[in-house]
Amino acid sequence: MKRRSYLKKVAAAGVAAAAAIPSFAETDSKSIQLHVDLSVDPAKEKEMLSIFHRQFSPAAAKQPGFIDAKMLKLRQAVQGSAPSGANYRFVLQFHTEEQRQHWIATPIHKKLWPTIEQTLTSKDYTVLLYDVA
Repeated sequence: MKRRSYLKKVAAAGVAAAAAIPSFAETDSKSIQLHVDLSVDPAKEKEMLSIFHRQFSPAAAKQPGFIDAKMLKLRQAVQGSAPSGANYRFVLQFHTEEQRQHWIATPIHKKLWPTIEQTLTSKDYTVLLYDVA
């Protein structure tokens, strides 16, 4: 008897826990992604990654509507050509463009983004805004 009650409680707890986790569709549908191709100075790569992981990303994560922030290092162009001079792609995802705009207007963003820009060989980078389909 005790084992049956225990198993029912464990099963109910599992269902409740699963219900509390937002599904992929709830977190990612109808959101936006910003893609920025960056030319990071190889001599400043560790500095840029440190700023991104220790300061920029945690500050962005506190913003309303934040979903994700990633810094992707280009390994190779498998087909076609890579963006000229770019060795990193910064990807930022928010629920709405308005929420992303709010984030870039904050004092902390205005303080931190220039520290990332200082690690680049060029500030002439491509910025693309996508709707997540």
